[in-house]
Amino acid sequence: MLAKFTGWGLLSAIRLLTGAQARWWGCPPKAEQRIYFANHQSHLDLVMIWAALPEELRSITRPIAARDYWATTPFKRWITTEVFNAIYVERGGSAAAAPVPPPSPSSGEQQSERIEPSFDNVEPVMPWTVQGELPLAQVETHPAPAPPPITPGSAEALAPLQPLIEALQSGDSIIIFPEGTRGNTGEPQKFKSGLFTLAQMFPEVVLVPAWIDNVQRVMPKGEVVPVPILCSVTFGAPIRLEAGEERRPFLDRAREAVVALRDV
Repeated sequence: MLAKFTGWGLLSAIRLLTGAQARWWGCPPKAEQRIYFANHQSHLDLVMIWAALPEELRSITRPIAARDYWATTPFKRWITTEVFNAIYVERGGSAAAAPVPPPSPSSGEQQSERIEPSFDNVEPVMPWTVQGELPLAQVETHPAPAPPPITPGSAEALAPLQPLIEALQSGDSIIIFPEGTRGNTGEPQKFKSGLFTLAQMFPEVVLVPAWIDNVQRVMPKGEVVPVPILCSVTFGAPIRLEAGEERRPFLDRAREAVVALRDV
């Protein structure tokens, strides 16, 4: 009962502070299982989109919350679990993607999502030489063996997404932010692979893009006191993962669907 009264009070405060206007431009509010995916620029994003949903959808929709921010105090833990019914996630976690082979030098194409080599595990060269051995300049370093790659779809690869998978398996709708971390340029960052993995695993769940406007001005990074500013959430037309569609084209298309709502 306390959580319900707190939710009502919080909802009133959010609507007074931001207006929390919901604009259903591409689809109507409907009590069906959905994955809402939106841009991410503030810790208030989950609060804003939660408040914008009508009551019958709030009760079946669970936002994700960054554990390192929303679980740092007993009050934050209580409000995210008891009021928002949020799903804790580790920031930066995502399902592993299949490794992309580097392009051949003759292709002339620039490889996207290039993984730079790491030198963290290179064995150090000793700062002296031993009689009878090679001079220091000729001593070679040998990198430690690379760990075996994570197999896409394996338990290890899906571990960061497991709380979201369990929520969808139980019939809940979820709100996710595919950028993974908050941006500060107004332009969404590249989407990470979690949305693609969930779309593969749950093809029957409706994917609804959303654009959250102005909330970053309510509480910018580093600020703790919110400022009253009119905000809105625009929900767009659902998209789906097409047969045979690759990960990056799908994620780019999903990002474009979110960005397109900015000017609606």
